[in-house]
Amino acid sequence: MHLRTYLQGNRAELKLGLVGSGIQASRTPAMHEREAAEHRLTCQYQLIDLYALGLQPDALPEILDAAESAGFAGLNITHPCKQLVLPLLTDISADAGAIGAINTVVLRDGRRFGHNTDWLGFREGTLSKLEVASLQRVVQLGAGGAGATTAYALLKMGCSRLTVIDHEAARCAALVERYGREFGSDRIRESNDIAASLADAQGLVHATPTGMKSHPGLPLLASLLRSDLWVAEIVYFPLETELLRQARAAGCRTLDGSGMAVHQAIGAFRLFTGLEANADRMQRHFIAQQPV
Repeated sequence: MHLRTYLQGNRAELKLGLVGSGIQASRTPAMHEREAAEHRLTCQYQLIDLYALGLQPDALPEILDAAESAGFAGLNITHPCKQLVLPLLTDISADAGAIGAINTVVLRDGRRFGHNTDWLGFREGTLSKLEVASLQRVVQLGAGGAGATTAYALLKMGCSRLTVIDHEAARCAALVERYGREFGSDRIRESNDIAASLADAQGLVHATPTGMKSHPGLPLLASLLRSDLWVAEIVYFPLETELLRQARAAGCRTLDGSGMAVHQAIGAFRLFTGLEANADRMQRHFIAQQPV
């Protein structure tokens, strides 16, 4: 089916979509459609799955053109398109520019506004729930797209010393150098020694794919987890990762990845509609789709 025909078939009052590859299991469509219904809006949220449609990421210009032509209010963007979409936009928010990744594009009056609500999702859905937990010394595993987002949120919230560890040394160094310019080189550093970095840390943020159903396992030795350490996970499929199981067994305070997933959607819904989504309701929409 031609892409324009595929998107023109969306006859809803509010037309939205998610662009990415291998996204058939996404919970985002149901969250937006059900929340829109609570606001008396008829919403159809389409998956624009590159893999399912036989498209490559270089089809992004055509996808944005087709979405605009079909009257879409906006698109969410996920892997592998979060960076690739940047040059196709007319406006980019300051936060999205600093992170270097887009997850929400608002289409309005012939303009394309790029935003990043992932970092807000992590701040509101994860970090805010830690309440009095200290952000002075935090270790983060992962310096990819997700890691850039969580590191930005941590530093924006006042983390005094963030240590980033990634198996790709060049990627890690680039992230640390970029955020060092933005927030101060004394507040972020790189390391390749998890044990030494965790020795005096108060928190651990996991921002790699390890623990997903397609990447099972632990991102570090379970023996490194201590009861005075809080642990935040961004993986949400499954919600109960091996890291969280081991962390709870060690007595750590833990936070699963659902908060970030839900609150990034809340931020996107606000940008798409100008309406405020109900956080508890969106959380219920999300959990209802989790497999038993």
